[in-house]
Amino acid sequence: MKIVYLGTPDFAVAPLEEIVKAGYEVVAVITQPDKPVGRKQILTPSAVKQCALNLGIKVLQYDKIRLEGVEDLKELNPDLMVTCAYGQILSQEILDIPKLGTINIHASLLPSLRGSSPIQWSIINGDTKTGITIMMTDIGIDTGDIILQEEVEISPNETGGELFDKLSILGAKSIVKALDLFKNNQVVRTPQNHDLATHTKMLKKESGKIDFSKSSKDVHNLIRGLNPWPVAYFSINGEIIKAYKSQPIFDDYGDFGRVFIKGKDLIISCGQGAIKLEEVQRAGSKRMPTAVFLNGFKIEEGIKVDD
Repeated sequence: MKIVYLGTPDFAVAPLEEIVKAGYEVVAVITQPDKPVGRKQILTPSAVKQCALNLGIKVLQYDKIRLEGVEDLKELNPDLMVTCAYGQILSQEILDIPKLGTINIHASLLPSLRGSSPIQWSIINGDTKTGITIMMTDIGIDTGDIILQEEVEISPNETGGELFDKLSILGAKSIVKALDLFKNNQVVRTPQNHDLATHTKMLKKESGKIDFSKSSKDVHNLIRGLNPWPVAYFSINGEIIKAYKSQPIFDDYGDFGRVFIKGKDLIISCGQGAIKLEEVQRAGSKRMPTAVFLNGFKIEEGIKVDD
């Protein structure tokens, strides 16, 4: 069974490695073009490209695969294509090329959390479970038939980064199970219930601004869900402070957005309860425990965070 693998970020590395380890033939890897990174804007390959090159697999890159990649894919003549956070929408013409179709590794229990950033949103929403869905790719956004699903629990303090790593490993195991089903002609396609579908919004840096009028639990979920990217933040007297770790407090601290210093603890009142910040970062500094932060950043007791 000849496979073409399409993926780009770190999340897509473990599945590619596991497919190869399981003995499946990956005839090519398609990933996003190299991008300039850092202050010096050094052209840097994607994590999947680096992995593919280490594995000795042919790598193809397109600015627009729908315009540039069709003939290459036809020439490769794959039996199956596997996508995982590739980053471009595939045309019907491309989806029709592989004999067995195209399947996708999606980091939620579809039809819940269709779209981008399902890992972060599962935490922001306060979900207690999520998982991996291997689905047939169609022309819609995560609307294809389900091949299999694997579920995991989300712990109360788990961060987006921690869940990202956990689901990447689960995705790697799940895609091999799905490939085995194709190899043994045992695939059962289950249509999604579109009436139960929920959709995620694309995350941007501005998505991290904390709204302290919300409950302490909601603020805590935002902070941990956006760790390590794009990171929750607030500002005091015009200075932005990023928040990485926190604990919700359910006592009433009065008007939301007020800052309280309790020993070495930094507490900010919320619409319901308050949030204790445990790890923060000032502009130009490293992440640090709040106790260390308070040694070098004097905050007036009772001051309100900026709107």
